[in-house]
Amino acid sequence: MSSPKKSSFLNKAPQFWERRGPTSLILWPLSKVYGWVNEALDLINDLNLGRRKPQAVPIIIVGNIRVGGTGKTPIVIALAEQLARIGWRPGIISRGYGASALSTPLQVKSDSNPQKVGDEPVLIAKRTHNQFPIWVHPKRVLSIQSLLKHDPAVNVIISDDGLQHRSLVRWPAREGGRDIEFVVRDAREEGNGFLLPAGPLREPATRERDATLMTGSNTSSSHIDEYFLGRRAFTLASHLGRPYQLFNPSNTQSLAVIADTYLPNKITAVAAIGNPQRFFDDLLKQGIAGKGIGLADHASYSPEFFSSINAECILITEKDAVKCSAIHDERIWVVPMTLEIPNTLADWLQSILLRPDPNQYTL
Repeated sequence: MSSPKKSSFLNKAPQFWERRGPTSLILWPLSKVYGWVNEALDLINDLNLGRRKPQAVPIIIVGNIRVGGTGKTPIVIALAEQLARIGWRPGIISRGYGASALSTPLQVKSDSNPQKVGDEPVLIAKRTHNQFPIWVHPKRVLSIQSLLKHDPAVNVIISDDGLQHRSLVRWPAREGGRDIEFVVRDAREEGNGFLLPAGPLREPATRERDATLMTGSNTSSSHIDEYFLGRRAFTLASHLGRPYQLFNPSNTQSLAVIADTYLPNKITAVAAIGNPQRFFDDLLKQGIAGKGIGLADHASYSPEFFSSINAECILITEKDAVKCSAIHDERIWVVPMTLEIPNTLADWLQSILLRPDPNQYTL
């Protein structure tokens, strides 16, 4: 796949974020100010002047420290399904990025409007066939309250992002608690290592976490940086599934058949995700060589956009597909992707969640 097209600065990482150079060095003083502001906010948060209260059930936060997607949503899906298999009743909360302004928390179903609740929550609902309660709101505490009121049987909540959401009180597993903070890391790693705006990081790479979840083609159990020493990390393998036709999901064909049927210059892959190149690279490993169009994360689609693409076969992600329900183009095929939760991670999760609630002894 060719490199994706450039997109907006706010939704897609500029190239200077990936390596240090003149631009990043000029912006470095602003990064220091950004870091000081966050340190001050963390101090205020640690003092808990607002007397914020912990949640009634364990919270698992799947987040990242770099701007842009690192593959959190497929992990949320895989974690929820794994926890359900071993007897837990998971619920899911999300900010609903890209959604319209929400005055109150909303429950998400597979037929919800992604423009109203966000594309990622709708994707989760579709992939899990509405198996889990999903609620969205920028204030995650409100989502948790609504979720537990509506589904009191839920005994663990997974938050799609939220590491920087200070109002969400937690007692991390590393401190003896049963709340879990995951930092998701893909093949791009931490770029140039600078905080915003000189680099892609919202927090320093040394940020505390209960574990790091590594995704992407360049990650493996042998991939260790000096900042990983002594830290728990798990590698999650991803797999592309059998593509299905957008307007007729019962019509499927394998990636091998697509590669044999169409010439490379007649195939175009489109992705509006945090790291479009990962999608293109995964397709290339399956023998799909063609043009790649990378758009800003959460970008919307129109029939005119696809009509302008000169191709006989267009491949998109499932996250893109939830925003294309009104588009009827027989050339568009949706490529599902799944992640595997290692047994070591599942066992560790179970051991943490079975701990007694430490909050009941301190309140």
